[in-house]
Amino acid sequence: MRYAFIITIIVLLELFSFGAALSLEWWLQPWSNPTLQTATWIMIFAITNILLLLSVTKLFANSYRWISAWMLAMHFMMLTALSTSLFYGGYWLLSVLFDNDLSDLEILTIGLRIFALLFFIGLFIYSLYNAYIPVVRKLSININKPLAKPLRIAVASDLHLGRLFGNKAVARLHAIIKRYQADILLMPGDIMDDNTQAFSTYKMAEDLAKLVTDLPYGIYATLGNHDLYGHEQSISQALQNAGVQLLNDEVFCIEHEGSPIWLLGRFDNHKRQRVATNELLTQANIAEPIILLDHRPSDIMAHSQLPIDLQVSGHTHNGQIFPASFIVNAINRLGYGYEAIGKGHFVVSSGYGFWGIPFRLGSRSEIWLITLSGQVD
Repeated sequence: MRYAFIITIIVLLELFSFGAALSLEWWLQPWSNPTLQTATWIMIFAITNILLLLSVTKLFANSYRWISAWMLAMHFMMLTALSTSLFYGGYWLLSVLFDNDLSDLEILTIGLRIFALLFFIGLFIYSLYNAYIPVVRKLSININKPLAKPLRIAVASDLHLGRLFGNKAVARLHAIIKRYQADILLMPGDIMDDNTQAFSTYKMAEDLAKLVTDLPYGIYATLGNHDLYGHEQSISQALQNAGVQLLNDEVFCIEHEGSPIWLLGRFDNHKRQRVATNELLTQANIAEPIILLDHRPSDIMAHSQLPIDLQVSGHTHNGQIFPASFIVNAINRLGYGYEAIGKGHFVVSSGYGFWGIPFRLGSRSEIWLITLSGQVD
């Protein structure tokens, strides 16, 4: 499986290089010559394969960010070329329909290239905005179990706290949660970006601790796959030191206005020996509200047949960059969003942070605010 993944990435990179070279060659056409065209192709493929070699050999830290950034740039080149082609096609069609003259090709050629440049820059600005400026998704859920008063739940998955997403992001999260007066914050995995280096260096624990104390019931979290890549103990300790309650294959009961609410948290399935959900349920009273934190949405169908009222997940990032969202939804029963399935309600967040590079296209950084209501005695 690992080798198949690596081969797929290599093939994609070479295809992206081909498409990007064609796109750049077209953009440079009015000012180019055969030598420049050849140099363009050599440059594109050289950058791709040098970055690929550095990433595979791990000659410098965070090499995956550089290859990801280059792949994104090539992707945006191709999207720009496609959009420009559609723009030109529409212009040509209107000209034919209204019998306009297309003879002044020089003005059209320069105009198309100005449009392409602005569109390319716009993609970067828009994607950066989507990554750093979150939207609040509001959802109301009613369950057939006793709950004296509604519980306001904030959900922020996949923070990937690190150098590119740190103190300001935590402060923004704090401000949003305070504005909407959430009772509790759930973080279903991928809280750190693989290790605690940036978290410690930039003293993010202080900001996270302030958020914990400002919430009536604090923060509850589980670990995702990125939290388990060799730094599980240090990440767990750092979060606990900040006051975050970790639920790693654990069950915890809070009391909200006299009503018990059970919180269940599972390890990500990267940890092969994790406890089965059925076993966790034996430690809770299934006649009372049950909320499950499970990083990946891969077990939703099985969980829909269990007495779980609400499951919150992340992991998918809703693809993060278009058109990966189509793949995410093709391989998951619920790849993103909310759906009532079977006995329960399921929310899969696109995440508050991002993976690798700070860009989102076709997805958005988000926080879910879920109002959970039940039967009042």
